[in-house]
Amino acid sequence: MEHMHEGHDQHHQDHQDHQDHGHEGAGVGAGKVSWAMAARATLHCLTGCAIGEVLGMVIGTALGWGNVPTMVLAIVLAFFFGYALTLRGILAAGVGLRTAVRVALAADTLSIAVMELIDNGVIALWPGAMDAHLSDPMFWIVLAIALAAAFVITTPVNKWMIGRGKGHAVVHQYHH
Repeated sequence: MEHMHEGHDQHHQDHQDHQDHGHEGAGVGAGKVSWAMAARATLHCLTGCAIGEVLGMVIGTALGWGNVPTMVLAIVLAFFFGYALTLRGILAAGVGLRTAVRVALAADTLSIAVMELIDNGVIALWPGAMDAHLSDPMFWIVLAIALAAAFVITTPVNKWMIGRGKGHAVVHQYHH
């Protein structure tokens, strides 16, 4: 639970960083966005994606599923946990569920999709990675490399989206 509070505090800091840029009247998130703000938004999404990816791979492996169904489950769970982390913060701000779901979908869909494309692409293309078992160090090394690549490639996407009032900028209006 301590980690969850840190995430909320980070969202509050992101919101404060946004306010410090001085774009009152320019629209939520419009204008210059720091790389630090984009990195924090990306890390937030990556956390949900990583939870879903690992859980999906563990479940698929435990059930003896093949690579494709396991990867599909991991992707579905990555989206689920990515959205869930955002929903948690929006709902905590007192927003209704229907609005919170719409905001989470608007805020995270592109970010999670890019992360999943990069993450799963690295894993699928890395020789031997798809056949590595959870007990194999190669599995964890390639997963770490894939998640790092997803972070590096998605951060500029999030910076661009936040600068245009989209992505995580949409979430900031609910943190007061």
